[in-house]
Amino acid sequence: MTYRTVLLGTAAVLMAGPALADMNFNRIASFAVAQNTPDAEESSSEIIAATADGMTLVYTDSPAKVLGFIDITDPAAPVAAGVVALDGEPTSVSIIGQTAYVGVNTSADYVNTSGHLLALDVDSRAALGDCDLGGQPDSVAVAPDASFIAVAIENERDEDLGDGRTGQMPAGYVAIVPLSDGVMDCDAMIMADVTGLAEVSPEDPEPEFVAINSENEIVVTMQENNHMVVLNAAGEVLSHFSAGSVDLEGIDTIDERAALVFDGSQPGRLREPDAVTWIDGSHFATANEGDMDGGSRGWTIFHQDGTVVYESGVSFEHAIVQIGHYPDRRSDAKGVEPESVTFGVFGGTPYVFVGAERASVVGVYDVTDPANPVLDQLLPSGIGPEGYVVIPERGLLISANEVDGLEDGAARSHVMIYEYQDAPAVYPHLTSESMDELTGWGAISGMVADPETGLIYAVNDSFYGFQPTIFVIDPSMDGPSQIIDTIPVTRAGRPAQMLDMEGITLDGDGGFWVASEGRTDRMIPHGIYHIGADGEIEQSIPLPAELLAVERRFGFEGITMVGDTLWMAVQREWGDDPENHVKLVAYNTVTGDWGAVRYELTDPETGWVGLSEIVAHGDYIYLIERDNQIGANAVTKQITRVALADMVPAPLGGDLPVVEHELVVDLIPYLTSTGGYVLDKIEGLAIMPDGTMWVSTDNDGVDDHSGETMFFAIPPM
Repeated sequence: MTYRTVLLGTAAVLMAGPALADMNFNRIASFAVAQNTPDAEESSSEIIAATADGMTLVYTDSPAKVLGFIDITDPAAPVAAGVVALDGEPTSVSIIGQTAYVGVNTSADYVNTSGHLLALDVDSRAALGDCDLGGQPDSVAVAPDASFIAVAIENERDEDLGDGRTGQMPAGYVAIVPLSDGVMDCDAMIMADVTGLAEVSPEDPEPEFVAINSENEIVVTMQENNHMVVLNAAGEVLSHFSAGSVDLEGIDTIDERAALVFDGSQPGRLREPDAVTWIDGSHFATANEGDMDGGSRGWTIFHQDGTVVYESGVSFEHAIVQIGHYPDRRSDAKGVEPESVTFGVFGGTPYVFVGAERASVVGVYDVTDPANPVLDQLLPSGIGPEGYVVIPERGLLISANEVDGLEDGAARSHVMIYEYQDAPAVYPHLTSESMDELTGWGAISGMVADPETGLIYAVNDSFYGFQPTIFVIDPSMDGPSQIIDTIPVTRAGRPAQMLDMEGITLDGDGGFWVASEGRTDRMIPHGIYHIGADGEIEQSIPLPAELLAVERRFGFEGITMVGDTLWMAVQREWGDDPENHVKLVAYNTVTGDWGAVRYELTDPETGWVGLSEIVAHGDYIYLIERDNQIGANAVTKQITRVALADMVPAPLGGDLPVVEHELVVDLIPYLTSTGGYVLDKIEGLAIMPDGTMWVSTDNDGVDDHSGETMFFAIPPM
């Protein structure tokens, strides 16, 4: 074989992103925390903090029972700096100077609760002090003047008892530990009583999160109690109030229906806030994750007297829907589930950063006017953003993402680093924001370019099996590519079922040919479908007996048309294929004849390698060849090509010729050019008349996936 590659240009050239603004946050690095704990069965980065010099990150890893360290002397190249083993599960960490204060849960069960506050020198990793907290800690916060530490003692309930309701003893409280030159005075610890305040289970408060303002006032969320409390440093209640409720309209409230339908409502949805952050001396923001009865899918700014200054309502979730990060399988619960929130001032602009746990998105809001925040950006995060730290002096925002997807074949827990830059915003690459109606999308699969209009047509796969759709995309190098229209795929006027659309091509008469990957165990047939311009299926072509006799689950992953012949790429070996060989199947639309050639796959180092797309352009057939690996394990993510002259199909059931192919583009440099880990599924390829290649990834419908979709152009070669 002969090989040639395309040199990688700058991310600003390659990636479609919003138009140039003065300053934007862009991701510059991702750190897999398993680098610190390679022998652990599960690793997680949850709450994160930074040393005063901004050079070291410290994060809690509850599953591994360690405190982890990351050297970010060069923030674009974070380095594993080891862990410290603990005697329990770390729940939170805050830092003063080079001293980390860590809440450690050592509870035997939900009744016999215990925990302690550990002071640890970050440089030497030596313990400097330890305070018995008398209960199970959650959030830890340090006063800006370093005079005390506040700890939310949650004493959380057993969700398997009492229908999972509150009212289970022991009650929680807020521990306030005085500091003198960084040394904890355990004997002077105050146990602030917050019982008898909430309308929901007043006898059983569960303090969730604490934050401290410049006036040494402590705001406390009691998530399950749907209540907020403000304390002074002496533990006295300054104010308290219900977190209230929100009327939600235009949301998806039904999951497991394989469709995105935003016509539902939830009146009086309790906020039940999780994280909280002060914006100034009198205002704080909450992320309204929800728990027992609530979750308002957004975030709120309160005055400390209880006045609601701003409520996002459904606007945050709707913005996430438009960039393809909506987690449909959480629709009946809490939707995008905002869980984390923090505040920082960059370049003189005050920002609130809101993390949507289930959508794996960080919302960046300008809160210059707290009553009218402006959503500036949505940043892609790892799976399940849990904690944040800002380092304005270095222009850095860091997110800790707790989900370790190793067992599910998904990405592992990552810490992601973003930089405040005088540069265009790189993400999102694709959005439906230009649509008149709220339009959700995801699981983009096959694509095809229309040479006449310059538009791209793309299909979603079976994750949205009750909403099969052809998306019409207007690509752009100056801003995010726009989904400008949708064509529902129908059968007799109703959404066509039993499809897994993995490839699309033009029929030359305004319609389409679509390849559907079958799953016999789910009664989904392998097949080819001729679809009209209106989306109605006009013809269904089943596979011939020779193919069905050897079929396996991994079927057609792309379709293209050359003259009267359709070519389909089979993803992996079928029953009659030699190891690491797959078929390129031909179907003549005039004669009805079938045939095939074989393609030799790259020998996988780990897992498997298969084909994901096939596109005819000029004198060649182009294919996407990829392994099923993620992050540092990814090896094969590439575009190859076969000369059309060699694509001479032989009859099925006999010996098939093996075509020669050559490497065109190694995609891994492109997939890492925006600071993220290598995504698994490169699924779509569309080639413009001038040779520009548009490549897309499949985000699996945001199920065991961060939802991140890369949609980028490779210039003509």
